Amino acid sequence: MRQMFATLLLLGASSLAAPLAAQIATPERPVTDPKTLESPVNPEARAVPLEDIGNSRGTGGVTWSADGTHVFLSVNLTGRFNIWRTDADGSWPLQMTQSDETQGGLAASRDGKWLYFRQDKGGDEYYDIYRVPTNGGAVEQVTATPDISETALVPGGADGLIALSVKTRSEAQANLAVLAPDGTVRVLTAEADPDFAWTPRVWADGGRTIYTNREKIDSTMTEIWRVDTGSGKATKVLGSEGTIFSLADISPDGTWLAVTTDMEIGRPRAGLYDPAGKTWRWLKPIVWDQSALRFTRDGKALLVESSDDLRSRLVRHDLASGAETPLKLPSGINFTAGSDPRSPDGRSLLVVNMAANVTGELNRYDLATDTVTPITRLALASLRPEALAGSQMVTYTSFDGTRISALVTMPANLKRDGSNPAIVIPHGGPTGKTDDYFDDVAAALASRGYIIIAPNFRGSTGYGKDFQAATYNDLGGGDLKDTIAAKQFLVASGYVDPGRVGIFGGSYGGFMTLMAIGKAPDEFAAGVQWFGIINWRTMYRDMDEVLKAYLRSLMGTPEDNPEGYDRASPLTYIANAKAPLLSLQGENDIRVPRGQAQEVEDILKAKGRTVETVFYPLEGHGFRKRENQLDSLRRTVEWFDRYLKPAAR
Repeated sequence: MRQMFATLLLLGASSLAAPLAAQIATPERPVTDPKTLESPVNPEARAVPLEDIGNSRGTGGVTWSADGTHVFLSVNLTGRFNIWRTDADGSWPLQMTQSDETQGGLAASRDGKWLYFRQDKGGDEYYDIYRVPTNGGAVEQVTATPDISETALVPGGADGLIALSVKTRSEAQANLAVLAPDGTVRVLTAEADPDFAWTPRVWADGGRTIYTNREKIDSTMTEIWRVDTGSGKATKVLGSEGTIFSLADISPDGTWLAVTTDMEIGRPRAGLYDPAGKTWRWLKPIVWDQSALRFTRDGKALLVESSDDLRSRLVRHDLASGAETPLKLPSGINFTAGSDPRSPDGRSLLVVNMAANVTGELNRYDLATDTVTPITRLALASLRPEALAGSQMVTYTSFDGTRISALVTMPANLKRDGSNPAIVIPHGGPTGKTDDYFDDVAAALASRGYIIIAPNFRGSTGYGKDFQAATYNDLGGGDLKDTIAAKQFLVASGYVDPGRVGIFGGSYGGFMTLMAIGKAPDEFAAGVQWFGIINWRTMYRDMDEVLKAYLRSLMGTPEDNPEGYDRASPLTYIANAKAPLLSLQGENDIRVPRGQAQEVEDILKAKGRTVETVFYPLEGHGFRKRENQLDSLRRTVEWFDRYLKPAAR
């Protein structure tokens, strides 16, 4: 789940009436007959211990060392995301830092002496920059700016400069800056529009120029700029109102820019742009989204991520011949790791393969031999793919004829007798997306006999601009109907008891959970929500400035659109809720402040409903400390077992 919510185009106050439902065109694909769902026979299938899933290890950041001999990782081997070092060929990792705080955003200095990283306080998302010697030693705090968040480190400037993005607490916009080895930060841009943020991408001209993306907060527009780091002079390279031009890389000879754009076709595709001749070369068209990644270091090929609805491939595009060759990786989602996944010698890539039953490990992909070498082996033995439930991509028709894609995780050894429990999992966003990734909650529930469906309801990315924009001023409207249709699809399979279906989600998925149990109180028998929204008015009052800008993009302000805020708030409907509800919330969440969960608790308790709320101290938007990851997983599974398993009924 990759972002809390990307937002949509802010229209004038006169456009704030609720939209009428109409079928939305999406990429052509067949509708799935729910009767074709099959529970496989698998004697290996068993309930995976919650401790094994809750204590599973993951990677929160990665980068190569300057000489390519080591890989640095942020990994939670100790229960905290701290920094470790391993040999590029794989070895037992060496711990480099120790902290209760989460560390990530890794960047190795070009001289090979330092590893820079970011760290916040208790999940508050206001990051300072730190560094540690690459051969080990004391951690140094480089910046100490509690009201400024510093992120997106890109080393490679002249005199050891590192480009970064900076955002002050009092503003929504983010600016481009450079960090000197002595810790001095010099801001280069002066963005006046709160709807835009500058993010550095790649250095050029011997480290004197930084190419950067200037992106609108609602994700509907991105421009490419070139900034002289000495004078701060910024020159627009590509940009057009309402169009995405997102720079991925510059070819080694400076001839081509690798760009992801939605120009002309209205969905992302990878292209090569010649800034001298102002001409384009396009890759072979595909039905789904496509993103430019990096040129190979020899400049002969462009690496691309190509979607296949809920799965993805990594593809090598030969610049001379135009031939496109998929990298030899298993089915699932395949993506590169780190801001620059290429080894310094250009031979290897850092890649991850993941699926519903594949936890995802960091690998080194050899571009010359097309072979994969594992760098990490973090999963516990009980999380073997053959012991976990696999996934299936499905498409169903929603209330207005719109086609909705979803991922179904089907447990083994079930009978098609209408007796099985199920969970619907709406993703965060609303403009996020469910892909075929490993989800610890879904894996734990599926291994205990719950059928899981995770729909990409309207508002999701990956299905065109019209589909993504369909939730504008209609949050909890058509997208909720799409989510209820996911339940109906499972019931039509013949496996599921309609009275034993629960709903679970985090962030916008938590909002959808609250909206579902209040607005459609007879659809779901139990709900669990993590850091979801109950009241958009108090959200707007209490949230961070950048997220206020997001919310203005979705619905305007509460003063401009009071009816829309009320219509979209679960607060309006929650008194009708019947389903038992569990809410889990981080105390330091700046995206969805703790007051949202408290409002839910107070209202439902006053109504005499079954509700339980847990607040986790020193956690933000998501639970990063291992004891809280395990506790939240255990509480979620036990809640559904209590209210959806036959003994409870």
